[in-house]
This record gives sequence, C-alpha cells and structure tokens, in this order.
Amino acid sequence: MTPPVLALTTGEPAGIGPELALQLAAEGVAGEAPDAGPVATIVAVGDPALLAARAAELGLAVTLDVLAPGEAPPAPRPGVLPVWPVALKAPSRAGELDPANGAYVLETLDLAIAACRRGQAQGMVTAPLHKGVIIEGGQAGFTGHTEYLRDACGVEEVVMMLATDQALHGQLAGPARCPLRVALATTHLPLREVADAITAEGLDRVLRILEADLKRYFGLAAPRLKVCGLNPHAGEDGHLGREEIETITPTLERLAGQGLDVRGPYPADTLFTPRHLDDADAVLAMYHDQGLAVLKYAGFGRAANITLGLPLVRTSVDHGTALDLAGRGIADTGSLRVAVALAAEMAVRGTPP
Repeated sequence: MTPPVLALTTGEPAGIGPELALQLAAEGVAGEAPDAGPVATIVAVGDPALLAARAAELGLAVTLDVLAPGEAPPAPRPGVLPVWPVALKAPSRAGELDPANGAYVLETLDLAIAACRRGQAQGMVTAPLHKGVIIEGGQAGFTGHTEYLRDACGVEEVVMMLATDQALHGQLAGPARCPLRVALATTHLPLREVADAITAEGLDRVLRILEADLKRYFGLAAPRLKVCGLNPHAGEDGHLGREEIETITPTLERLAGQGLDVRGPYPADTLFTPRHLDDADAVLAMYHDQGLAVLKYAGFGRAANITLGLPLVRTSVDHGTALDLAGRGIADTGSLRVAVALAAEMAVRGTPP
C-alpha cells in the first residue's frame, strides 16, 4: 500500500518544530516492524531557508526538496525532506519570538488545510505554535489549533482528544496501539467559564462526534465511553454542585437510550484507575486539565493530539514550542512519531465525510 501523504506544519519558527521535522527526515519515518517501510510520506510546510539554516546549525544531513505548494512529493527517502514553501515574515532565530511571524504560522496551516481539502495530502500533522505570538501579531481572537481548524473547515463542533501508546498503571484500556484516549467536552477556556459551557446540547454533539470518529478512524465497532463529572465526587448527589444532576446525567441517559455506550458521570479522581479503564475505549473529561494532566503523566512525549469532527485528518504533538530547547539539537521526536503514525493509520482506515 502506498503510504499516505501527510502535510507537517513546522509551527512557531523560533521553537522546536522546524528541527523536529528535520530530525524526522534525518532518521526516517519507519514502520513498527524492523523491515517495514515508511508509514507516510511527510511534506514539511514552512520556510525552506529557515529549515536549511536550522539544519546547518544542528549539523543535520538533510536535503530539502522544495516543491510547488500542493505538488505531489516523490517517494520518501531517508535524509530528504520535501517542503511546500511558505515564506517567513521576519528573520527568525531559535528561542527568540517575533510577533511578525504570527501570520506566517497561520499561512502554513492554511496551506496544509487546503492540501487536505484538495486531496493533495491525506492528513496533516502540526508542530507546536505559540498562541501569544499569534495574538500579539494581530489575531486577537486566536485560541489554538483546534478552534482555528474548526473555523477554517466551517464545522460547528470539533473534539480535542489526546491518545498515548503508553498504558496507565501498566493497564491496557482498549486496543494496545492507543491504550489511553482522553477527549474534552471543553477546550481552551478559563476555569471560571467551564461550568457555563457544559450544556446538554454541547455534550450531545461532543459524544456523537467522539463515537463516530472512534468507529471511523480507530476500527471500534461499538466504542465504550466513560464520562467524568464536573465537580468533586461527581457532585456528591447535588451537595457539591448540580451540573451532574441537571445536565450531564440526563444527557448520558438519553444517549444510552439511543444506543450509544456511554456511562457516568464518574468522579474524575477515581475514573482514571485500572478498574474503570479496562472496559473503556475513551474517557470524556469536562475540561482541559481534568483529563490531560492524567494522560500526560501516563505518556508525555509518547502521546498525540487528535482533532475529531473535521472533514480531514489532523494530529499534533503533545507538547509546546520548547523555546529553551530550540536550536540545541536535544528535542525528542517521540510525540511527533506517534502523531505521524496515528495520522497515517487514520488516513488509511477512514475516509472523512
């Protein structure tokens, strides 16, 4: 089978994204078996001059193959990085942010999205960006990759899910390729706004997207979903909050009556234990740190961020721009490799609507 083409946006130019793309090319994107071929054909989306300079600084023997935007790349070869070019707005040095390049980062995303929508790529993988730089560069409403992709693709709702190939407490929850998957009911919100954002309509949309894309992209015929409560002890029968009684439980009961395998709400402090996870394919957390702190404890550096509900495949790394590591040649490609492997599997297994 021909490996899928994945557009890899190189992210914040002052961060580790450019060198991660270069390291991946230098090391090769091999399959899991020793004799397996590449899992994907990677095309970097970024400034070729930046990539060439960073490769020289780090002593990486990588040849850049600069293509026209959207041009079909050749078969993957170790040490060769195809590039769909996007020009920097200002010179960039490792570790030194410049808001002038906020627009550049968004242009790399736009090119990758367009390539996926046109069938020139079968998915996109994103290196980390810096939200503050993009906001300071003139995009006042920017909140992150997930919301930007939602708006660019014109869909009402998307779901952020992180998955790791590491098991929590040595216990597998679901297929071994992704023993732990955590999706979010809300994403990048201040904590004081979370409770108001938990609505029956929103939970309904999120759980339906989660179930549908676990079927489409992960080969699960009947996904088993477990849901966290919002409050400590899942509200303690209303003594510690009424969101579970008034919103979460009625929504889960209604969806269960319609055939979805949804259970909860469970207290979040005990849900992430083997007794509960051994019969769950994914957990839905109510807010960002409720679920992702646990997942990153289990598999930081071996996890990927996945955006569900899009008309295209998108994965990302589980970490930030790491400005303190940029340009030093010590950034770890582990999360990027997981993101690439998952994007390749999703592209092969599922056809977006």
